[in-house]
Amino acid sequence: MSDKKIVTRFAPSPTGFMHMGSIRTALYAWLWARKNDGIFILRIEDTDKEREVAGSIQHIKECLKWLGLDWDEGPDVGGPYGPYRQSERADIYRRYLEQLIDEEKAYHCFCSQEELMAAHQDMEARGEIYRYSGKCRGLGPEQVKENMDQGKPFAVRLKVGNEKVAFEDVIRGTIETSTDQLGDIAISRGLDGALYNYSVVIDDHEMKISHVIRGEDHIPNTPKQILVQRAFGWEQPIYAHLPLILGTDRTKLSKRHGATSLKDYIGQGYLPEALLNFLSLLGWHPSGDREVFLTQELISEFSLDRVQKGGAIFNIVKLNWFNNYYLRKKSVADLRETAVAFLVQDGFLEPAGENGYRYPQTGTIATPAYLESVFALAVERLNTLGELKDAIRYFFEDPSCEASMIPWKQMTRDETRGILKRIKEVFDKVSPDEFGKEKITVALEELYQGDKGHVLWPLRVVLSGKEASPPPFDIAAIVGKDTVMRRIDNAIQTLL
Repeated sequence: MSDKKIVTRFAPSPTGFMHMGSIRTALYAWLWARKNDGIFILRIEDTDKEREVAGSIQHIKECLKWLGLDWDEGPDVGGPYGPYRQSERADIYRRYLEQLIDEEKAYHCFCSQEELMAAHQDMEARGEIYRYSGKCRGLGPEQVKENMDQGKPFAVRLKVGNEKVAFEDVIRGTIETSTDQLGDIAISRGLDGALYNYSVVIDDHEMKISHVIRGEDHIPNTPKQILVQRAFGWEQPIYAHLPLILGTDRTKLSKRHGATSLKDYIGQGYLPEALLNFLSLLGWHPSGDREVFLTQELISEFSLDRVQKGGAIFNIVKLNWFNNYYLRKKSVADLRETAVAFLVQDGFLEPAGENGYRYPQTGTIATPAYLESVFALAVERLNTLGELKDAIRYFFEDPSCEASMIPWKQMTRDETRGILKRIKEVFDKVSPDEFGKEKITVALEELYQGDKGHVLWPLRVVLSGKEASPPPFDIAAIVGKDTVMRRIDNAIQTLL
C-alpha cells in the first residue's frame, strides 16, 4: 500500500447542512492527499433518497470551495472512476452483487420485515445481541427461483463465518472484533438497492482509495466492510478514525452547544482561513507549540500519526481568537473588501457606484477611504464580521444614549454639560481640514486636571453611544468636525 498513490476521499450524504465534524473530516483527508502529492476525491453518497435534502449537494460543494478544499475527482470535475454520485452507480453495484451470488458468497434472503422484527424482539427479550438466524442461507436454486417468480421482495446477504476481523488504525492501533455476533449481513435490498457497508467498499475499491479517513462513529462499520473486501479478495485500505468533536462539557457537539453547521459560521462572519486553522487543531497536534498555520504550512506539517484518540474540545473562545487574528492580519484593502462584501450581503450597506457605498438608513455615502479608516479602527475589537454592524453603526448615524450614561462617575449633569461645552470650545479652534487625531489629542490636553476620565468618558459616549469603544480621538478624526460638534450639541440638550 505504501508504494501506491495516496488517494483519499470525502464522502458526505446530502441530508442537510455541513457540520463541523464533516468539515474536519474533509480537511484532514484533503491535507493528507495534498501532503503526499496524492488525489482527493469528492464522492456523494446519495442512495438514501428519503433523507436527502434538496440543495444539499450544491451546499456541500459550495462549502468546500469556500474553504479552499478543491477536489481532483468528483462532481463538476469528473475523473476516471466515475460516476461520483452513488445514485448513478447502481449498475456497478449490481454487477459485483451478482458476482458474489454466482460465487455463492452471498444469497437471497426472503424473510419479511415482520419476521426479522419478531426475531429481533425475541433475542432482545432474552438479553441477546441480535444476529440473523441464517434461515434463507440454505435455499436451493429452485426455491430461490420460485420466490423470485412470485415477486417476493428480498435482500442479499453476505455469508459470514465465525472469524476474527482485525485492522490497523493509524490513530488507534490494532482494532480486533469477532464476527460471531454479526450473522450474515444484508448488503442490498433486491439487486438494485445497495446498502452502505457494501456500496462504500465497491466505491473505495473502484476509486483506488488508499486511506479511509473518517469519524470514529464509523469504527463499528469497518469489520463489516472488511468482510465484503475479503469476499472479493481485495486489499483493504488504511484506516484512520478521527476523534469525536466535543462541546466544552465534554459531550458530543450538538445544537445545544450553539451553531454546528458551517453555514451558521459563515453567516456569523467567520473567515475560511480562521476556521481551517482552528479545525486543523481539533485532534491534530503539530510537533511544536505553534498554533497559527497558513494552508500551505498545514499541508507541510500535517500527519495522521499525530492525531489524538480522545475527543477534541470545540472551544468557541479559541475560534474567536483565530478569527480576530486573521481579521487583523488582513491588509487595509483586503479588510475593506471582505467587510464590505459581508455588510452588503447583510443589507447594512448598498453599492453606490464609484462614490462608494450607501448606508440606507440615512442615505449617507461612505467612500472607500472612509470605510478603510472605519474598519481598521474597529477590527481590533472584533471576533467576527457579524459583530461589525453594531460596532460601526455610529460612524454612519448619530447614536442615541441615555442621559445617565454620559457623566463620568459622580459628575452631575450640569458638570458634564460644562465639560462638553468646553470640549466644543477647544474643538472650535481646530479647522475642519486639520481635525485629525493628533490635533484633537493636543486640543483636549488643556482640559485635563489629572484625571482624564471626566473629559474622555463623556466624549466617548457622545460620539459612539457606547461605554466601550475605540479611543474617542480616533472616532472624532474619522467622522469629522461637523459630526462631532453636532453630537456634542445633541448631548448637551439631552442633559438639560
